Amino acid sequence: MSNDFTFTIGRTRFDETYCPSDNTRITTNFANLARGEKREENLRNALRMMDSRFNTLAHWDNPNGDRYSLELEIISVSTDIAGSGQSFPTIEILKTDIADHKTNERIEGIVGNNFSSYVRDYDFSVLLLEHNKDLTQFSIPDNFGDLHGKLFKYFVNSDLFAQQFHKRPVICLSVSDSKIYRRTENQHPVLGYEYEPNEPSLTEQYFMKMGLEVRYFMPPHSVAPLAFYFFGDLLNDYSNLELISTISTMEIFQKIYRPEIYNANAVAGQCYRPSLKHQDHSVTQIVYDREERSSLAIEQGRFAEAHFIKPFRTVLEQWSAANSQ
Repeated sequence: MSNDFTFTIGRTRFDETYCPSDNTRITTNFANLARGEKREENLRNALRMMDSRFNTLAHWDNPNGDRYSLELEIISVSTDIAGSGQSFPTIEILKTDIADHKTNERIEGIVGNNFSSYVRDYDFSVLLLEHNKDLTQFSIPDNFGDLHGKLFKYFVNSDLFAQQFHKRPVICLSVSDSKIYRRTENQHPVLGYEYEPNEPSLTEQYFMKMGLEVRYFMPPHSVAPLAFYFFGDLLNDYSNLELISTISTMEIFQKIYRPEIYNANAVAGQCYRPSLKHQDHSVTQIVYDREERSSLAIEQGRFAEAHFIKPFRTVLEQWSAANSQ
């Protein structure tokens, strides 16, 4: 069954003229910005913030703070199952590249960064909710995240991925607002101080099934740690500029979407408990509807259920069983 999944990759430039495709999840960070009357202004402001953050972190040989700019590309992965001829939008991630205006070079960044998946919406917003609907104590369904994790690993280990990307992905997410993080003495020149959580989150467990480890770092001039999910050795497999491309891209998204944490007016201390109810924060000029985003996640999960999980259930179960390692 392992030859029954065929991946295709599409590439879309993410700039101020970007328009989401019909297959893009509306709640995806970059797609959410490209909505409404101020869509171009939203995109332009966000991209300027990313460039500014990049130059702040890449300050060496950069006296005017304008040496670099980011170029972002949306990587859309679709899957044809069992030669059906029907492609399902499986994964969307961001690819960063760096323009060095001093040397006129274009430096390859990191693929991953943002992570978007309809199947993850199904798992968290449909399957998990339905499983706990009549339970008095929260629990996780058997095999939760198994299929999604195997699909992701299968793609990352595919010949197609190796042909298109020279390093494995790094995904950067927000910290959990239900955990406590303690600062360690470990400090990286770009990633900053490392933090450790008091216990694993459900997201950590879910991404572990994708083959990813996680470490938490608060970069210089940041106010809260970020979660970095990766394969291999995060600190040594990637250059400083590669890591900065991820930090500057994803931290700006978090400032927009979780300002209570990432645009707070106080910096995370030795012991840090994130909160989405924190009032002492600043907001950007880019506003979005958090409640709408939550409701749309359920709609997107139902889409995955109707067009992927149910029609291909037998094939997916057989494929998952055959790829149990």
